Amino acid sequence: MQRHIFVGLFLFFSIGFTQDFDDAVKFDFSLDKSSYKAGEPLIIHFDVNIKTNFHFYSTDPEKSLRPTVVEFYDSTYFDFYGEFTEPDPIIKYDKNFDMDVGIQKKKFRLSKNLKVSKNLIPGEYDVEGSLVYLACDPTMCIPKWDDFTIQLIIDEGIYENSETENTANTSMVDEAISEGFGSFILLAISMGFLALLTPCVFPMIPITVSFFTKMGESEGSSPLKSASVYTIGIITIFTVLGLLLAATLGATGANQIASNPWINILIGGLFVYFAFSLFGQYEIEMPSALRQFSMKQEQRGGVMGILFMAFTFTLTSFTCTVQFVGLLLVTASQGDYFWPVLGMVCFATAFALPFFFLALFPQYLSKLPQSGGWLNSVKVIMGFLELGAAFKFFSNTDLVWQLGIFTRPMVLASWTIIAILMGVYLLGKIRLPHDSQLEIIGVPRLMMSIACLSFGLYLSTGLFGQPIHGLIDSYLPPDFTYVEKSNTESISSHENLKWYEDFEEGMAKSKETQIPVFLDFTGYTCTNCRWMEMNIFEESEVIELFEQFILIRLYTDGGKNARKYQQMEVDRFGTAALPYYVILSPDDVEISRFAGMDTDINKFVTFLKKGLI
Repeated sequence: MQRHIFVGLFLFFSIGFTQDFDDAVKFDFSLDKSSYKAGEPLIIHFDVNIKTNFHFYSTDPEKSLRPTVVEFYDSTYFDFYGEFTEPDPIIKYDKNFDMDVGIQKKKFRLSKNLKVSKNLIPGEYDVEGSLVYLACDPTMCIPKWDDFTIQLIIDEGIYENSETENTANTSMVDEAISEGFGSFILLAISMGFLALLTPCVFPMIPITVSFFTKMGESEGSSPLKSASVYTIGIITIFTVLGLLLAATLGATGANQIASNPWINILIGGLFVYFAFSLFGQYEIEMPSALRQFSMKQEQRGGVMGILFMAFTFTLTSFTCTVQFVGLLLVTASQGDYFWPVLGMVCFATAFALPFFFLALFPQYLSKLPQSGGWLNSVKVIMGFLELGAAFKFFSNTDLVWQLGIFTRPMVLASWTIIAILMGVYLLGKIRLPHDSQLEIIGVPRLMMSIACLSFGLYLSTGLFGQPIHGLIDSYLPPDFTYVEKSNTESISSHENLKWYEDFEEGMAKSKETQIPVFLDFTGYTCTNCRWMEMNIFEESEVIELFEQFILIRLYTDGGKNARKYQQMEVDRFGTAALPYYVILSPDDVEISRFAGMDTDINKFVTFLKKGLI
């Protein structure tokens, strides 16, 4: 009782001081979406910036006698069900309160979980509220009521889970923002390096090496400049293109472009074009119309070629940027650009850094004396690899259009032939236009030939039903060994696993049987999705757990419902990433989610078991 009396007196006398606290705390606020349905979960974010030497108290009532709160003048707009989420406060003893308290300093994000009232009718509402806190410096605290007004747009319809208590999930991006500037940058850089481990990045390695090997042969070329232009081009194009697509096509814009059949045909054709050049069929030159834009024709053409390669790199890698970029694009599509721009730049910098060195070293190797013979062999091998990569992109187009030409057996047979031809070439049995007569075969060349021939024979076993390594399988088109049951239902190669490809039908089955749902957002062209399917889904422990779920697989890059399921992933789960896994109850309430590709099977098993508790 004495402590509360002291707090009251402390606040009363603090008001009387003349020090100006008006600019001690500044904040911007934003909503997690642009519009909502009645009864839908909502998150309001407060990006707070506290002046040096000031602080305010935690939102947790247990860590302060005067916690920071948000108040709305008209409580009929929301059904409250959540508390603030905030970065961990600094715990220190406060002599004024005579207790350990939690305080917040500097720049961070607070998020308030709410739920739109189910009684609101469609329209626009100006909702007035106030952030209530104590602004404190080392000598005193002043109570503050900072007003704000949010524009709440209510769409037609009722949110499907409006009758059920549901918790709005805070993404890892929001959590990092709430913890401060440094934490967000560290997360973005870490996710950029992790994205390098995803499968569809690998085809760009031979493309980069071969392109800059040829560039290094040009007189007057600067390896450091070329590598720098390539890296900066990737960072810039990745950031600008992602944000531009998010602003024009929504959060799924980048995935729409990366999975577009015509874009995949273009990339595949480009790889074939490069491969034939490396084989010596022709030399690549920029069109004369482009060279005439500048008196420095060769230099301008070189820069344009490098930027075109950076653009190709960006298109091929968008589907491998896991959950992080998907969350950033959702944020950007809602009009908040500061954090997405910062995140995309940091992510792309880490993502592009290894390719700086891949672009740098081949150019220096090209300038070494006596590099002609063996370096031409390197270019030819890279040409074979580019030809193999082209089949991957042609198969992406085939999957979306369902042509049945570039099927799994066809692509696997092509790769088998290419690997064997590489081995035969290294033995000197095949000579291309720029090759010199091979008098002797060195030991390294012989070992590489044996490796290529062995790899080709290994791939050929897959044509006769033998399993091949999951990493290789993830680049191949899906093995559609199931039997079609209807337009919305399929039987897996595992006899007991039935996948629904229509959300409503799968949920109806779940409600009828009272069995939870495993929801798989996937794509025909998604290499990371194939990796999970070939390496994680095939494990016996996972199969046993799958048998206890209604399995729903939703394709977001092809099929009649692709756009619908794209928007569902963004609107309901706040991401555009593929793959993305969610467990739902028979009443369509989220139980758990698993974001993206992960090589740790134990994490995935734990996620599945959580849905069965």
